[in-house]
Amino acid sequence: MPAVSINYLAVVIAAVAGFLVGWGWYTAFGKVWQDALGKSKEDCKPTPLPFIIAGLGCLLMAWMLAGLMGHLADVTVRGGVISAFFVWVGFVLTTTATNQAFHGTKPIVTVIDAAHWLVVLAVMGAIIGAFGA
Repeated sequence: MPAVSINYLAVVIAAVAGFLVGWGWYTAFGKVWQDALGKSKEDCKPTPLPFIIAGLGCLLMAWMLAGLMGHLADVTVRGGVISAFFVWVGFVLTTTATNQAFHGTKPIVTVIDAAHWLVVLAVMGAIIGAFGA
């Protein structure tokens, strides 16, 4: 089996884009999200750790998505978006919905969180695909 070639520049750019999508997403939906969680703005004062975890998570996610796309031999924008969708449905949506259901989280929180990851993955897949193999 031939080795999968990964474009690491594409991975880094996709990770940064994914992180920025999250920033914009929760800027847009943060108030609804906070209200549904019963938290005030003061309760959600950010500390560096969640941002560090999010950044590293985006980097790892982009790298894994690039590897998957390489194994599927479909490193195109279309292939990236399709791969992202299947990863999201099979892994992200299922785990997010399950965990939040057991936590008793309001459904709107699950929708906001899961949709965020769908957009992040689609953007990452498109960027990785645009760089090609």
